[in-house]
Formats: sequence, structure tokens, C-alpha cells
Amino acid sequence: MGESYQIATMAAVRKLSLWGPVAAWCLLIFAFSSIPDLSFGLQCDFPLRKAGHMAEYGVLFALVRRARAGSSARPAPAAWGAAAFALLYAVSDEWHQSFVPGRRGAAADVAIDMMGVILWRVLEALRGRVARRA
Repeated sequence: MGESYQIATMAAVRKLSLWGPVAAWCLLIFAFSSIPDLSFGLQCDFPLRKAGHMAEYGVLFALVRRARAGSSARPAPAAWGAAAFALLYAVSDEWHQSFVPGRRGAAADVAIDMMGVILWRVLEALRGRVARRA
């Protein structure tokens, strides 16, 4: 019994180490989305916010991909699954924002979020090519 308990505990710790950062990042996105009227009134506000959207969803993609790959998913399905997760979370985030005073949900923001996912994936592919050449 002791050995099987230890194996189960190690598996739970492994899952937590893989999926814990995903949950934490999703909570962070949710918290930022809950802030009413998140503009700073600066000229550069719009591009900075959109770059932030791209970055936060690029990181979400990377975290989910890492978690899926660590859960024994093959690399290609891990990437597609991570992209699907990011898309669904982006849609739910925009829906959530539609209930926050001073915020609105926008399909264009989902597209911008997904541009972050695509950019992250392209950077991963380029990094892989450089590593294979070295």
C-alpha cells in the first residue's frame, strides 16, 4: 500500500506542477478582465493593451502546451489542444468582460489573443529550427 500511495502522490504532484501554472495564469487573466475601464488615457494605451492581450495568450498557449506535453500528449496534438484551450478561454474572457462595467467583449480581441498564440507557435518553430542546425 505504501508504494502505490507514493506513486499516486508523485503523479498528483506532477499534475499539479504541470497544470497549476495554467490555472494560476487563467486566474490572472480573469483578475485583469475584472478591472472596470482599464484604460490609462495615454496615446499608446490601445497598442499596449493589444500587445498585452497577445502576450498573455501566447503565454497561456505555452503553459497549456507544456502541461499537455508533460501529460504524454504527442507534440502536434499538444499544440492543437493548447491552441483550442486558448481560443475557448479567450472567448469566455470576452464574454466575462461584457458583464464588467466600462468593459465590453469584442470578437476582434479574440482574434488579437489568437495572434499571440500564433506568434508564440512561430517563435517556437523558429527556435526549434535553430536548435536543430546547431
